[in-house]
Amino acid sequence: MELPVSLVGDGDLVPCVDGEWRRYVALDSAASTGALASVMQKVADFVPSYSSVHRGAGYKSHVATAQYEAARAAALDFAGRRDRDDVAIICRNTTEAINHLAYRLELRADDVVVTTVIEHHANLLPWSRVATCRYVECGAEGTFTLDDVVAALDAEPAPRLLTVSGASNITGWMPPVSRIIEEAHARGIRVVVDAAQLAPHRPLPPDADFVVWSAHKMYAPFGAGVLIGPRSVFARGEPFLAGGGAVDFVALDEVLWTAPPEREEAGSPNVVGAVALHAAIDAMSSIGWTGIIEHDRRIARRLREGLAAIPGVRVLGPGRDVETLPVATFVLDEMPFALVAARLSAEFAIGVRHGCFCAHPYLTRLLALGDEEVARSREHIRHGDRSSMPGAIRASGGLNTRGEDVDALLDAVARLARGLAPPVAYLRDATGDFFPDLSASPDSPLARAWEAHSRGVGGSCSPG
Repeated sequence: MELPVSLVGDGDLVPCVDGEWRRYVALDSAASTGALASVMQKVADFVPSYSSVHRGAGYKSHVATAQYEAARAAALDFAGRRDRDDVAIICRNTTEAINHLAYRLELRADDVVVTTVIEHHANLLPWSRVATCRYVECGAEGTFTLDDVVAALDAEPAPRLLTVSGASNITGWMPPVSRIIEEAHARGIRVVVDAAQLAPHRPLPPDADFVVWSAHKMYAPFGAGVLIGPRSVFARGEPFLAGGGAVDFVALDEVLWTAPPEREEAGSPNVVGAVALHAAIDAMSSIGWTGIIEHDRRIARRLREGLAAIPGVRVLGPGRDVETLPVATFVLDEMPFALVAARLSAEFAIGVRHGCFCAHPYLTRLLALGDEEVARSREHIRHGDRSSMPGAIRASGGLNTRGEDVDALLDAVARLARGLAPPVAYLRDATGDFFPDLSASPDSPLARAWEAHSRGVGGSCSPG
């Protein structure tokens, strides 16, 4: 039985290069999901009462403040933190949350932060800017063991912090986070969990010291992210952002910062994003983790096993005996990854992601690229040519993914792998992306639609 969940826009028709309009198959949930209908309704109901929060005397300000703080409380509940003296800070997204935390922990350049090579750039770059990173390596299947993490924790000098993804955005693999946290805490080391991929699929780890995630990956695409951690960490020192709402008193030579979490949320907050996040949490709670996990497992198995069975297709990451989220990243032996993605979109109306998925170190390991290959790509990119950038194709599902969506992808990939001739030529530019060549009929509605929404804004996946 599949979950009876649909998102706003499910069933929409999009143009294909053969002139037909086909139902859009959304298989890019690991990047961003569509919106739940209940989230859109909650936002629509709230917007007439939208007003400034915390500092307005009007009735609508009181309503908006109550809704905003209710969302904060819901985030704490979702993370299993209501019984601890933690705060939930509403940010733009996971990336901002990690940058925020990296600043607030007041790390020094010689402090060691243990992290892993499987991380998204958002959980690599902020730490390497402020501290010395020690990396846990992965094996050929893109996984590491608890012993690998323990070895990094026990190396000298002792680390100040461990930060790890709850699930990979490339392979969907879930490290043994609970046991990792236990080992780190036994050594007095705090743990950050990047739960951006995990949050829509599994309960958040309640024992992590800090946890971060984004609403746009859990059916509330209104630009809110969450940073949760001990109140004491944010009660001292200067906030990441300085401005109105973060202070109790300001003179030209003095500032008294207010208490957290308001101390960390300078400026007008994203109230609509917080309301949407709350609605998404309520919707997921109504479905329940049992149903969500069963659905994920069914889609993951169908997706990964189906792709692996297609001759000429190589699925990256762990084998079928390792549980993953409904994410499958793959390559075709005889076709550039960017062309596969372009053809899936232009000919079959299937939306996937391609490129390096903002996790370059991990993907180069999964692709088993040598140092010379990586160096050659780097030099080309330095000169503005991304066409040799390594990459792969990623299909990822969510609550609204149906078996027939997976089957549509498998059928299309199998046809491409067998050498299906394209109905039109595809042009490649310096970004490395491919676009259907519709120059033979430039004034057709189809050509105008593709030109307006693809090449006009450049390469879709070349940066990362």
